[in-house]
Amino acid sequence: MSPDSYLVGLIGSGIGPSLSPALHEREADRQGLRYLYRLIDIGTLGVPPEKTGELVRSARDMGYDGLNVTHPCKQQVLAHLDALSPQAEALGAVNTVVFEGDLAIGHNTDATGFAASFARGLPDAPLDRVVQLGAGGAGAAVAHALLALGAGRLTVLDAVPDRAAALAESLNRHFGPGRAAAADLLDIEGRTADADGLVNATPVGMAAHPGIPLPAALLHPGLWVAEVVYRPLETALVRTARALGCPTLDGGGMAAFQAADSFRLFTGREPDTARMLADIADLTSAR
Repeated sequence: MSPDSYLVGLIGSGIGPSLSPALHEREADRQGLRYLYRLIDIGTLGVPPEKTGELVRSARDMGYDGLNVTHPCKQQVLAHLDALSPQAEALGAVNTVVFEGDLAIGHNTDATGFAASFARGLPDAPLDRVVQLGAGGAGAAVAHALLALGAGRLTVLDAVPDRAAALAESLNRHFGPGRAAAADLLDIEGRTADADGLVNATPVGMAAHPGIPLPAALLHPGLWVAEVVYRPLETALVRTARALGCPTLDGGGMAAFQAADSFRLFTGREPDTARMLADIADLTSAR
């Protein structure tokens, strides 16, 4: 395609409500680019996550410039890439693939996106003891961001205990012993009672997965609550936490910042993050 023309896409499941196409295409329009962003929904296609690699190869062969990758494909895609950025390799999860000739290069903009959103939305939040729900692709990115931001002790809980344990072990190798631990979901009450903050890095709360990821009774005003889900922008978790007086961070900022970072990787152009944050607010209120 021409230097001012781009074809990109998003691979994932249940991505019909995604705002990524609008976020990318609005910024491209403002920069005078021809930019087409397509959704590649494995649920609609009837393709299992294990076939993610075939979709990546097909996109490359069809002339795509790059892809975003979301749940449940962020870890499935790893084995099908030619190289990883240092951050994607450390995280063990990819949410952005850039095609450079015949090569597919994996990146992760979730970690930088969450870190930027957290610094903007909860700049003075205490980080001594943080509990995180979810140890998948998004969970790995958020965990790295939290520890890089200075979290003293991060406890990871997941419906698959081995996945939480593997993430904690990886985090301790990267950040130093004792910075992270895995815990059983059955122990969530004890873990949240004296925590400074709670992050939901599971799909629970999405339009396709409604609900709240922990008993509402475990939330308390001394707890800040951060969310990665942004459709809807006010999830049941954020709404409940706000009603209790908890400082909260919705998933909109992470969505905007990670999209901006992906846009930069796809185009080599500098996005206007302030405008993209305004786009998130506009798009979520409109829908």
